[in-house]
Amino acid sequence: MPVFNWVALKPSQIDGTVFTELNDEKVLQELDMSDFEEQFKTKAQGPGLDLSALKVKATQKAPSKVTLIESNRAKNLAITLRKGGRSIQDICTAIETYDQQALSLDFLELLLRFLPTEYERTVISKYERDQQPPEELSDEDQFMIRFSKIPRLAERMNVMIFLGNFSDTAQLLMPQLNAIIAASMSLKSSTKLRNILEIVLAFGNYMNSSKRGAAYGFRLQSLDALLEMKSTDRKQTLLHYLVRVITEKYPELTGFHTELHFLDKAGTVSLDGVLQDVRSLQQGMELTRKEFMRQDDSPVLKDFLKAKSEVMEKLQADSKTAKEAYESAVEYFGENPKTSPPTTFFPMFARFIKAYKKAEQDIELWKKQEAAAKEAELSPPGNEEQLDLKSPIQKARRQQMDMIAELKKKQMVKEPLIYEGKDGAIEDIISDLRNNPYRRADKGRSSAKKRAAGQSLQVTPDISL
Repeated sequence: MPVFNWVALKPSQIDGTVFTELNDEKVLQELDMSDFEEQFKTKAQGPGLDLSALKVKATQKAPSKVTLIESNRAKNLAITLRKGGRSIQDICTAIETYDQQALSLDFLELLLRFLPTEYERTVISKYERDQQPPEELSDEDQFMIRFSKIPRLAERMNVMIFLGNFSDTAQLLMPQLNAIIAASMSLKSSTKLRNILEIVLAFGNYMNSSKRGAAYGFRLQSLDALLEMKSTDRKQTLLHYLVRVITEKYPELTGFHTELHFLDKAGTVSLDGVLQDVRSLQQGMELTRKEFMRQDDSPVLKDFLKAKSEVMEKLQADSKTAKEAYESAVEYFGENPKTSPPTTFFPMFARFIKAYKKAEQDIELWKKQEAAAKEAELSPPGNEEQLDLKSPIQKARRQQMDMIAELKKKQMVKEPLIYEGKDGAIEDIISDLRNNPYRRADKGRSSAKKRAAGQSLQVTPDISL
């Protein structure tokens, strides 16, 4: 027979319905279904179906225990409960007493997803009204029944998660708020930074006066352009030139960046996110107070409120100060707080300070190079003391110059009329010096005599190394 595409109910879903009162097998026994089969059969005719056998098989496949919640949800709940590693009673008792030692935060956050739905509460109520035996239920259903009996379950779960997260969250938020406050206030109060921006404005107006006219101010992103403007010879940037001017004419401004604090840290803070986290903590604190007022016998809630209320008040005060200080600083420098978050605003100053320090280093290096070049020009040609004796090439050159000087001295004493270029004698000696290590004159006299005797030069044989 062809397949009839209906949505069948599971055996566990027909309890209490009309289907439990129906006997379709009796109908099939009373009717002759051969004509129906002939009218509706498919081309491939197979053996007739034994409906009673199918029902027996379906009954055998049915779960041994009744289930009240949807199967996939029951499977996920079973996995979560295994992670908790505690009995149903222990879990529910810990929630009722706010026992944070018994249940981890990770487990609580997972369990929060299984708060009983309205449908599940209705099914549980009906099951209990019918006085069905609980032992026939699966472990997940038994947990859900006990779980749903906890008063204000959602509130208790959220309070427990809040209690567990409060200290860590507060420790993360406070340094970020402090960085925003310190960076904002130091920028706005720095006199040296204000004077430096004044110098930048002056140079910018001077450069643009003939084309664009004078400006009263500039956007902070213009500070990056100081590195892009190059001199005519392309050897320095406009920032290099400004650093030279400031060093020579305004030396009191050179350490302007020492007045600025926590710019790098503040530049990583999402102020909107931090303020939202503070608001969430405040909401959690208010929920905790309400729970305590409903049951003032809870020592856990009492101790928490006593210890953490002051911390919460400081967080709220600091968040307000940070917001006001930041907006004031941003507006002070001509920017818009709505379109310029800390992750954009503070890095502009941080980049400028880094570039300024690099320019100072470049200028100092250039000065040293210029001084070394002038010293080299002023040094006499024969001043061997200026040679770098660490270099192998310079060492060989030093030895060569020593030998030539000694040869000249000998020639002046023994034979003043010697011609260095005759027959290439001096060139041969220099070549020999390059190929042989330096030897003291008294030790190499005999070999020098032999070499000198073999040369076709009109010199005395006393020339030696």
